[in-house]
Amino acid sequence: MRFKLTIAYDGTNYAGWQVQKTGLGVQQRVEEALQKIFADARQVHSSSRTDTGVHALGMVAHVEIPDSEFKMPVAKLPLALNAHLPEDIRVLAAARCRSDFHARFDAAGKQYRYFVWNHCAMNPLLRHQAWLVHQPLNLGAMRAAARLLLGKHDFTSFAGTRNCKLYKMESAVRTVTRCDIRRAGPLLTFTIEGDGFLYKMCRGFVGTLVQVGQGKFSPNDIKQMLARKDRRAGGMTAPAHGLVLWKVLYGRRSTSR
Repeated sequence: MRFKLTIAYDGTNYAGWQVQKTGLGVQQRVEEALQKIFADARQVHSSSRTDTGVHALGMVAHVEIPDSEFKMPVAKLPLALNAHLPEDIRVLAAARCRSDFHARFDAAGKQYRYFVWNHCAMNPLLRHQAWLVHQPLNLGAMRAAARLLLGKHDFTSFAGTRNCKLYKMESAVRTVTRCDIRRAGPLLTFTIEGDGFLYKMCRGFVGTLVQVGQGKFSPNDIKQMLARKDRRAGGMTAPAHGLVLWKVLYGRRSTSR
């Protein structure tokens, strides 16, 4: 039996989602919880890999549980798993899915949100979920720059360099369908949606847009950055703790049984 899980977590205490050789990954905790209930449950496969300190509200994963071991209503599965998980990880929902459903390869897109607290003093309730930026920001310039990131482009200039060798074999072209910024008092919310993202790409977007708001770049500089296809041409990478994997997008038929 294959199940689709929707998982939320505060990434502050974790070295990302995936199981780590050193450090603790969220995946490890979820697999440990599963194995306490289902001895032969297989590896949890996620829709995405989040980095150290990054959070998730809508991480999607799938797991196979032998029919002979699954003796509860599906609605009880999140409750059972959460009883064995730390408070900073929660399974929000579980559902039976197609036997060939794959959380990663069936995903049509993802939405990330990034939070910036634009004030002279940090909101202590958001210290692990938002990046403090003291300087006043030009929201109009930032929004103009964000619009230039929409569409299908090679986004090498905004991605981390860890996988630079991979980029030579695999296209760095992605399609961004949404990149907007909302302000609610000091809180800025960056919403970025697309068919896929390169390593640290969303954080590269936000860091660069904040620098546009500070006057360090003009909105039109975004065009030159995209054309250069070189990380050195882009702006800074925003800190990890402001980023949340908000939701993963699937077609209507991708998860149905």
